[in-house]
Amino acid sequence: MSTCVHVMRKTSGAAVKPAETIEHSHLDAPTERGQRTRRALANAALELMQEGRSFDSLSLREVTKRAGIVPAAFYRHFKDMEELGLAIVDECGRGLRGMLREVRQVGMPTEDIVRRSILIFKSYVEANPQYFRVAADRHGRSPMMREAVRHEVDRFIDEMVGDVTAMGTLNHLSPRTLRNVCDLVVNTMLNAAIEILDLAHEDPSIGQARIEVFVQQLLILFVGAAAWQER
Repeated sequence: MSTCVHVMRKTSGAAVKPAETIEHSHLDAPTERGQRTRRALANAALELMQEGRSFDSLSLREVTKRAGIVPAAFYRHFKDMEELGLAIVDECGRGLRGMLREVRQVGMPTEDIVRRSILIFKSYVEANPQYFRVAADRHGRSPMMREAVRHEVDRFIDEMVGDVTAMGTLNHLSPRTLRNVCDLVVNTMLNAAIEILDLAHEDPSIGQARIEVFVQQLLILFVGAAAWQER
């Protein structure tokens, strides 16, 4: 079982299909048995978080018990719980970044890119709610986890800067201003994650209305950026 739930996504004019698995990740180990054990530990932590726990509240003993592994065996795969958390953040973040980059490289109008990005993000959040509980640790107690999540957010921003630069739609902006725009877009999407999870239990029409709000919020950012004049 992969650490991140496979997400169903729709590409333009194509059938819905599962997202690709990540071939090389921090959860990989030199041996097949070691890889299975590392993934079992990661999945155990994610399952506990899916029950409403925060990563900070999990103990090593709880995770190993859920994984069916003796506590002493944990240290053959991870230095501590924080290192396990770092591996989860890295793998799940990499999967979402890849899907969003694919949309930005198709060459569609900005509104279509924004809408499809929001829909992919929504599907990913709904399929992987436990990951976004890990992401909440950017405000948590663990300095290492806060730094890991911040670093992952920076990766999202850096990749978006590169893609938008290649698209040539905001070439009048300075590198600093463009990064600020991408920072706003990424954090607006991340802040919407909890609301997306709450909407999963609401009437579908309510969820669709909120998606339109998210799309409009991002379009406002891009319209403002297009009109921005450097000083």
